[in-house]
Amino acid sequence: MVDPLDNATLRRDPSLMMNPLRTTCLLALCLLIGEGTPSGAMGADRDPSHPSGIRLRVPWPPERKELLDDQPMAVPYLQDRPEVIPIDRGRQLLVDDFLIDSTTLKRTFHQAKYHPASPVLRPDQPWEQDAATHSAMVYSDGVWYDPADQLFKMWYRATNQSGTCLAVSRDGVRWQKPHYDVQPGTNIVHLGKRDASTVWLDLRAKDPAARYKMFRAYWHKGFTLATHQSADGIHWSEAVDDSGPSWDRSSVFFNPFRNVWVYSIRGHDKTRDELFRLRLYHEGATLQQAADWKQSSDEIASGQGTQGEPVLWVAADRLDPRNPDPRFREIRPQLYNLDVNAYENLLVGLFTIWQGPENASCKELGIHKRNEVLVGFSRDGFHWDRANRQPFLPVGERPSDWNGGNVQSAGGAFLVVGDQLFFYCSGRSMRDGVQINSTGLAVLRRDGFASLDAGKKPGRLTTRPVAFQGKHLFVNLKAPRGELKAELLDRQGNVLPGFGLADCEPLTIDSTCTEVRWKDQQDLAQLAGRPVRIRFTLTDGSLYAFWVSPDASGASHGMMAAGGPGLTEPHDTVGRHALPQSGR
Repeated sequence: MVDPLDNATLRRDPSLMMNPLRTTCLLALCLLIGEGTPSGAMGADRDPSHPSGIRLRVPWPPERKELLDDQPMAVPYLQDRPEVIPIDRGRQLLVDDFLIDSTTLKRTFHQAKYHPASPVLRPDQPWEQDAATHSAMVYSDGVWYDPADQLFKMWYRATNQSGTCLAVSRDGVRWQKPHYDVQPGTNIVHLGKRDASTVWLDLRAKDPAARYKMFRAYWHKGFTLATHQSADGIHWSEAVDDSGPSWDRSSVFFNPFRNVWVYSIRGHDKTRDELFRLRLYHEGATLQQAADWKQSSDEIASGQGTQGEPVLWVAADRLDPRNPDPRFREIRPQLYNLDVNAYENLLVGLFTIWQGPENASCKELGIHKRNEVLVGFSRDGFHWDRANRQPFLPVGERPSDWNGGNVQSAGGAFLVVGDQLFFYCSGRSMRDGVQINSTGLAVLRRDGFASLDAGKKPGRLTTRPVAFQGKHLFVNLKAPRGELKAELLDRQGNVLPGFGLADCEPLTIDSTCTEVRWKDQQDLAQLAGRPVRIRFTLTDGSLYAFWVSPDASGASHGMMAAGGPGLTEPHDTVGRHALPQSGR
């Protein structure tokens, strides 16, 4: 794999500039037809509303002039919250204080745990092996559940000569490598030269031939991302589009809350003492718009961005973990990659944090560079709350472990499998001078990124005013020896008759989907559209999420990341009926 920080040919191309006439005409046309400024344009004078009530900043996307000062990213929507927050869409995860007015509960962040079967995909086929490298790893690529044939599908990188392969599974743990007709006798489905790649299962696609999308990073007078399409994920079109100038470890995702495609572009700030990896952002209502930029990502990353081009987005900062090896403690962490997908009512970002050393030192010492995956959350799709700086997908304890170095996330981010979330990642080790690249699986409780906890002494959580049209309040609760009760208040904090603490049926249960009930109330229909507060009282337990569902299934109608068994739509329409084990 090419790492541009070890490439002496790094260079800029100042001739690749935007076309100002084209941008001016586009803006004028949008204003003329009354549609405002396109969502991907800078300098917009409109302030569109977010489905969760968040007001987006103007201009959008915003300019991050403070990115390079090594400070954590500011998150405006946590300071400027709506007076009344709509909660009809998605489980309300407790990863930040967006919904919280006051609480005495303690927040705990949780780490995904590697499945004992990891690595679940090993380089055991001849086309996955060459003299220097054995490889069967997701390098973003994609792991998705396809409801059409009820299969887990994993696109992954083999050797440099073997392009992209496809493995399938019934349970997400045991994988098979069927032979396809693209390269007979192998599971290779695309022979194009590549570095990283992203595969996206687009269940919203109107054209069946574009149900799958591949964004392949390849070198042609510089790195770009070629877009390919497929009806079955096996037979791919020729490139239908190329992105603007990029680098190898760039990726793509879809933001369903604003219906835009986003390029997560790797760039390098070359004004520092050493080149510094960071991320740029470019969005569009269509893939063609999202891929359309002209300026070098390194020019923008070095502070020379121009209007209408990608903008500075996010970088590692002073709070990110450093390499624990004393030889490399002075190396400043950098953001190597960012994979994103929508889950419930927010976006989850998997931040691959590079901790060094550079490739030349790794080769000399016979070690891997240290990459670990951290997690962040965004409600507007641009600003990231990263309160948890512990590795979410860590490297192994020993260099000989399958994930002994250089752990990186998968495209699609994760899947919803009953009561659990499945995260796939690549890991690397060395064996007799050969680099072994495999794919592992880590598991987390559904909604389990963070919990609000109470001990033997009861604790409380009171929400800000919320509004809903649904009829049933659900929680994700772990309190098998404790108790949770809830009461509903008006906007001023007065208890609503019939919804007091004494009226609530106590919950002593460990369940990812269980309903909160009041003794003499059939449902919450009488409160539809009315601003209310919810006050939870918890003893000896952990609360992970709450939500209001339109029916007794507990369906949240939130986004389901890369899908999962029993889910037929990009959002949850089935609730606890998705699988027999769901809602235990």
